[in-house]
Amino acid sequence: MTTFNLPDLGEGLPEAEIVTWHVKEGDEINTDQPLVSVETAKAVVDVPSPVSGKVLKLHAGEGDIVATGKPLVDFAVQGGADSAAAEAAAASSKPASNDSGTVVGSMPTSDDVIVETARAGSRRREKTAGRVKSAPAVRALAKRLGVDLSQVTPTGRNGLVTADDVKTFAGGAAQTPARPAAAASTARKLPPLTGEPERLRGPRRAMAMSMSASRDQVAQCTLFDDADIHGWVAGQDITVRIIRGLVAACRAEPALNGWYDGDTMSRRLFERIDLAMAVDTPNGLIVPVLRDVGSKSAAALRADLDRTKIATRERSVSPADMQDPTITLSNFGMMAGRYASPVIVPPMIAILGTGGTRHDVVPVMGGIEVHKRIPLSLTFDHRCVTGGEACRFLATLISDLQRAS
Repeated sequence: MTTFNLPDLGEGLPEAEIVTWHVKEGDEINTDQPLVSVETAKAVVDVPSPVSGKVLKLHAGEGDIVATGKPLVDFAVQGGADSAAAEAAAASSKPASNDSGTVVGSMPTSDDVIVETARAGSRRREKTAGRVKSAPAVRALAKRLGVDLSQVTPTGRNGLVTADDVKTFAGGAAQTPARPAAAASTARKLPPLTGEPERLRGPRRAMAMSMSASRDQVAQCTLFDDADIHGWVAGQDITVRIIRGLVAACRAEPALNGWYDGDTMSRRLFERIDLAMAVDTPNGLIVPVLRDVGSKSAAALRADLDRTKIATRERSVSPADMQDPTITLSNFGMMAGRYASPVIVPPMIAILGTGGTRHDVVPVMGGIEVHKRIPLSLTFDHRCVTGGEACRFLATLISDLQRAS
């Protein structure tokens, strides 16, 4: 028997989620035939079979998260050990209970119920409740109503017993213990809250991990200002102009284009500018990287932006196109918002946010005028960047944006 472990998919990420199995246990498969589609924090990747043989055991189900290097599939390899014996060995190692939905390889399968709260920053909590899956509030409700959860038919996701299941079993509101009149009146006016815990996956899971790392590791400071683009000639590509201005700022003040390692208190500054572009999608935030933006013409930048937009929408951005950016641009103003405090993803040092353009009343010699302006929000890591460096960076960016063309 040969065990195939989840390989490093070329982006150094610690885990991946099983999206679709292209085989089932007992199937015959050939080398390089599609085996499974997995979703990392950044992209959906097809993993081919490394051998030809019979699939004995799938170590994870669709929707499970598997750690890199942990068992994925057991094969009876053609020309290798006896297939039937290997299959029997794999079957004997299969746990008697159902998969608990925990991370494959990091926790044994058991009947423990994993309850995840929806509160930001909370951790997963393990609660033992036999073979019954239910949230703490539901167990409390069952206890109050005198309901044995093992007798309740679950209707929630993955066999979860919900509050409505408990109330239905108990016979509805008629069996609910009496409450004070004021409380009962309030309950009648407000329907019970609904919704079940949902694990973050894919890009949303990556975002949660990155934001937690940023909160714990970065001393963030944000500068706000506006660039007056009243004098622009017609036909300017605003995103390309912003990138051009950012390139000029990086060249004038290189301290913001790089990485910082807080453990060793060392920084790496780069001449090349690899720009991460934060893109909002229904699946969460995806951040592809435009390489060497300082060497490209306006037309080449526009072509890169269009290509990246299509790839992001189709979730076909390759892992290599999402690695090692040196600075980030968040163009949140295309949707809403004027100013923000963009969050740096370590080890990067800075992120520029651009708000929605506005027509503002501005003072001019002898009176006032209405000018179009771009709101700018520059967040930098104050551990390794001084306020003066950040101000010079932002001043150069504004100066370049305010040129007519």
